[in-house]
Amino acid sequence: MDRTLALAGLDDRPWPRLDHAYGSAEDLPALLCSLADDDPETADEALEELYGSILHQGTVYAATVEAVPFLARLAAAGHRSADLLVLLGGIAESTDEHGVAPGACRAAVAGQLPLVLGLTDAGEAEVRQAAVWAAGHTAAPAEAWPVLLGRWEEESDDAVRAELVTALVRLDPARGAPTALSALAPDGSARLRVTAVLACLAAGLPWDARQHDAVLAALPAEGLVSAFEECEPLQTLVGGLLRRDTAEDREAAFVLLEAALRIPEPDVRAEAVWAADHACMVSRSAPARLLPALLPLLDAPEPPHGVVSLLGKVAEQAGAGATALARLAAGNGDLADRALAALVTAAPALAAPLLAERLPERPRALAAASGARAPGTAAGAPFPYDAALLDAVRRRLADPESQGNEPIHLALLLASWGQRAAPAVPELLDALPRIPLAGPTALAAVCPDDGEPRTRTTERLRAAALHGPDEGRLSAARALHELTGDTVPLVTAIRAELTSPGPRLREAAQLVTPLGEAAGELVPAIRAALANRPAGPWLDAEAQLAAALWDITGDADTVVPVLDAVITADGGPWTRWTALRTARLAARLGSAARPLRPRLEELLATPLHAPAAVLALLAALPEEELRGPLERTVLAGQVLDAAESGVDADSAFEALSALGRTALTDEHLHRVERLARGDRRVVTGGIEDRIIRADEQLATRARETLTSLTVPTGPTEPSGRAGQAVPAPVRD
Repeated sequence: MDRTLALAGLDDRPWPRLDHAYGSAEDLPALLCSLADDDPETADEALEELYGSILHQGTVYAATVEAVPFLARLAAAGHRSADLLVLLGGIAESTDEHGVAPGACRAAVAGQLPLVLGLTDAGEAEVRQAAVWAAGHTAAPAEAWPVLLGRWEEESDDAVRAELVTALVRLDPARGAPTALSALAPDGSARLRVTAVLACLAAGLPWDARQHDAVLAALPAEGLVSAFEECEPLQTLVGGLLRRDTAEDREAAFVLLEAALRIPEPDVRAEAVWAADHACMVSRSAPARLLPALLPLLDAPEPPHGVVSLLGKVAEQAGAGATALARLAAGNGDLADRALAALVTAAPALAAPLLAERLPERPRALAAASGARAPGTAAGAPFPYDAALLDAVRRRLADPESQGNEPIHLALLLASWGQRAAPAVPELLDALPRIPLAGPTALAAVCPDDGEPRTRTTERLRAAALHGPDEGRLSAARALHELTGDTVPLVTAIRAELTSPGPRLREAAQLVTPLGEAAGELVPAIRAALANRPAGPWLDAEAQLAAALWDITGDADTVVPVLDAVITADGGPWTRWTALRTARLAARLGSAARPLRPRLEELLATPLHAPAAVLALLAALPEEELRGPLERTVLAGQVLDAAESGVDADSAFEALSALGRTALTDEHLHRVERLARGDRRVVTGGIEDRIIRADEQLATRARETLTSLTVPTGPTEPSGRAGQAVPAPVRD
């Protein structure tokens, strides 16, 4: 097939009516023609643009389906065959589908299997490998399996054989398992054996000594898997074993990691530390189990960079390594800063003098001490007060070279110490122009109760609130109100934000209710702002203003329609969080929020929104209306779905407590028990340094909720309802 024939019918397709990542696909015919061009640079640019449009960051579209036959024909014609097969495989692999029926793109690639499979015996090994990879993602074992199995029996190239093992298991795990096991033979290459171990894991085969030995013998394993996969082999294997969530598989993962960490080769240790980091992100028991193997690495002449970062994430349990961390923290460079940041949490008494000594050189450690990164020490308290560190903070705050986030972190650290940091008032006042938001907050926290420093502070805050830069007026007025109770500057600052909506509108709205009686002056401005209905990024502020108006006036006729409109606003993915926060605000209305019932019921369908919606519904509806889909036991199941997703866990456990013990069945209690004491982490996303701590906080909340729901308060209730004895611990 020549390239002209490969593009036959190109102009007959309805490209303008189809969409890709950037809108209309009317540009695809020109792109496909450029892809077929003899000039390599032209074809390269076209290929890059196709990745951006029809497989944009892994997302596929209606136009993708139409493009597939032309891509397959060009590959079959021998034009950039390997590149186009990889693109086809990526299309078939995608489950992120936009504007197209589920599975349509994969089916389109499967429809081209005769052409794809025909390239599995191409002369170039890279083409054969790409063809195998693409075929393996088609979910079409009836067509692809016989050809790939036949290729396995004939293939001699190591990379292609490894790709075949993966593809056979992907197409049919049960039928592919024997091939994967056979590829574990000791005489096989490291690439083939590591790929076979991954395939055994994917096929659900039990772990055994052969797999353990194959992995250890192949280390370092980075680069031994398919170039088409984003995969760190050791990390993937460890994570896969831990996600099976059985005692046997956890032990297998930990034994494998401990053995890898004992191998002295630097590349192996670095890979093992990376995998151990991943293990701690997946398993709650991993830190305690792996720290004895990790801590000795701190004494190496050149400790693996990743081990210090990992100890920073699990610093609550890293106290045994405090001496070694302190030694590293006394050195120079980024490693020393990371070591001190870990020490801030693990052993703050050791960290304080080191931080005081080298404060300008330790930005990461300062951020940790200030609470800006994974706040809290091992005991969960703010970083302890230290006189020498206070002196160092004052000197640094007075240095005009302290710019960017540093003065903010300095101010946060001072604020955490309260009035013990009162000697720093002069430096905070001088630095106020550099930190117009954090500075007033710190001043309100550290300012003494009387004397000249308090007089100077209130004068400066008043001036900043009334005449300072717009950016800091609200923060200064809030701090002044906290110190003196003076509402006039705060009312003035809030009114200014209401009349000219900007990035501080939501903050201003949140400050209305705490004003008490003085908030009444703002009612006309609030009504005017709501009548103008600020759109887009001000939806959160609109909901907050409505809630403030309710707190002041109880005007449900105005407030409820606003909350309804905000919940239903379609402003893109970010409005999902707006809907959650608005549902929480709706709960403040109590029974007055009853007209919002249809909107709140719709929110129950998504785990992100369910807990907040349940809290609002419980506040709004009388008990007799909690029936059918709103029956308390049904709501408890939806709340637990949310808790198990790790999103808005605080609302989830609050909602469970509000539903009460009678809403929970034995199954519900076991699910709470698993959240509290299961080994798999529930929180798996967010800021990397905070994931582990966030999961531990979730587990603590789950244990507290479980205790509150299961402490006997009366006669045992009928079987299948809450109020019974605490369920047995979750077992594998």
